Amino acid sequence: MHETMQRSSAAGAGSRRLTRLLAAVLALLGLMALEVVVSPARAGASQASSDQARINQIEQQIIAQGTAVQQIVSQSDLAQARLAAAQHVETVDDARLAADRSAAASALVQLRRVAVESYVSGSASSASSPELALFDSGSMTKAMAQTEYAGLAAGKLDTAVATYRHDQQVETGAAAAAHSAAANAAQLVTTLAADRQRAQAALVSDQTTLSQVKGNLQAVLAAALQQEAAARRAQEAAIAAREQAAQLAAEQAAQQAAQQAAQQAADTRTPTPASLVAPAPGGPAPAPGTYANPLRAISALSPERIDQGVDYSGYGPIYAIGDGVVLDTTNAGWPGGTFITYRLTDGPAAGLVVYAAEDIAPTVSVGQDVTPATVLGTMYEGPDGIETGWAGGSGQGYTMAHEYGQFGGANSTAFGANFSQLLQALGAPGGVMQNSPTGTLPPGWPQW
Repeated sequence: MHETMQRSSAAGAGSRRLTRLLAAVLALLGLMALEVVVSPARAGASQASSDQARINQIEQQIIAQGTAVQQIVSQSDLAQARLAAAQHVETVDDARLAADRSAAASALVQLRRVAVESYVSGSASSASSPELALFDSGSMTKAMAQTEYAGLAAGKLDTAVATYRHDQQVETGAAAAAHSAAANAAQLVTTLAADRQRAQAALVSDQTTLSQVKGNLQAVLAAALQQEAAARRAQEAAIAAREQAAQLAAEQAAQQAAQQAAQQAADTRTPTPASLVAPAPGGPAPAPGTYANPLRAISALSPERIDQGVDYSGYGPIYAIGDGVVLDTTNAGWPGGTFITYRLTDGPAAGLVVYAAEDIAPTVSVGQDVTPATVLGTMYEGPDGIETGWAGGSGQGYTMAHEYGQFGGANSTAFGANFSQLLQALGAPGGVMQNSPTGTLPPGWPQW
């Protein structure tokens, strides 16, 4: 009855630790899923908002630059029209000036020729100058005619010369004004063309930037959608994992409860053999042939699955079950490289080999004699925990479950279940069954 109460208390503590561990894992999964959902959404929204503000700014710049280009184009068109008009006036004035200069030169030559002829010969034909026709009437004497014509010719020549010089000044001034107006119009056209080119270049640059920013915004939105979808999938996976973990915890709790009930029923029917009574920690060493709980000093002891043997987590010293001889302490094929085996020399399982493997620092050596008071090694809180059970007859890295072909990677075996029953009989918590035990035990194998 005392041992039954101890087993119930240990099983209850193990269940509570398992429950707390599962609750912590479920809470962590929930927080991770929430963070996965929230973080990408915040980052995507922030980037999209920044890009949209940049797009609005560039669009306003493009509108202002487009207005400026239109104004420059209108001013350029007006300047071009003015330049064309000035160039036309310049061309007309140049032609008029050339014609006037030619006519004035011709008239001056004719007047000089007629005056010279008249002065030299004293006569002039009407064909040379229309003004000479009035002297052909004979109303005046030749001397008078010569005198009169010479004076007339001289006066007309002076007038023609003065008129020529005046017209030349007028035409020259008009031509200079036309040239100046054309030059000013050409300079304005050149300046406006440069301004237009700069404004159009700025407009093209902003349009290119706008296209890039819009492309970036689309990429950000697409990435945000992908992240949101991934986050949603992660959240769904986390929820499914939580549900699966909760279901597994419920199944394990039910299995443990069933095992505890069965064990309690067995305890009430059959008293525990004296050879299996576990001594209290720190008490006197058991008598020869007596088996003791090897896990009695492990802190935070928590049972895990039954496979080839029984898995546990925790930390502290692990003892031998009974009297025996150490066969091996290491094997590279096991996690952590530890595989302590010892052959029992007395008790109900005399001749069988026990192993304790994985996260254990050995404190015994090959060939050493052990008793239930011998510490085989120190269990540390590594990534794998420990596994203990029935080893193969050679004690060289193989289990009985392996030699009988019972183990497939994660299943509970007949040898693992038998060793779990032994540990329960000694006061340790039993392991968690994964399935109905695979395989059977050899005839005459000890039962507990």
